Amino acid sequence: MLNIQNLTTSYGQIKAIRGITLEVPEGKIVSLIGANGAGKTTTMRTIAGQLKPEAGTITFCGQRIEGSRPHQIVKAGLALVPEGRAILGKMTVLENLEMGAFQRNDAQGIKDDMEKMMTWFPILKERLSQLGGTMSGGQQQMLAIARALMSRPKLLLLDEPSMGLAPIVVADIFKVVKEINAEGTTVLIVEQNVKQALKIADYGYVLEAGQIVLDGTGVALLNDERVKEAYLGGRKH
Repeated sequence: MLNIQNLTTSYGQIKAIRGITLEVPEGKIVSLIGANGAGKTTTMRTIAGQLKPEAGTITFCGQRIEGSRPHQIVKAGLALVPEGRAILGKMTVLENLEMGAFQRNDAQGIKDDMEKMMTWFPILKERLSQLGGTMSGGQQQMLAIARALMSRPKLLLLDEPSMGLAPIVVADIFKVVKEINAEGTTVLIVEQNVKQALKIADYGYVLEAGQIVLDGTGVALLNDERVKEAYLGGRKH
């Protein structure tokens, strides 16, 4: 579904990602893991059209999308839940969800999807008229995911969904991500919570200093000594 070849993106003089290649097959969950500053968010922002790559190609559902505008990429079926959530704080929960569907004009479909969001995220149903900015971090994260899903994406990009959240909330969010995937949405997730990210991943990539240094199935990476040593507090024997 998503194929990235030799992608390079810079901030000024600094090459944040350097020639990375990865793919996300349809119907799967793929995790991109790495330390702070490894280039994970840059990768996500480049895919979503927020940053223009210097080199390389991004092919989504057979179409080249690198350099496209963010709204064109959303229309093509790719939605990003950004790091830090980016909730529209002065808008209600309902208005945030409606904003997620801003490019759609199928009123009944939007209504049906609203119902689905209330099933996946019951807390949102109770808070439809509450301002997004007054919700807790976990509730905002759920709203951010629901808002992205309102665009009916084929591929959902999740950038650090567990950041700053209590472990019990993190467990809930990962559970919902699995359900979303089971219902047919492909997922690419960037995450510092390496254990959780690899547990749910069909496949994973390890990013270090802007380059992919390791890849494999989620299970294989969880059991890889280098991953344990670097990210899971393991020791080499």
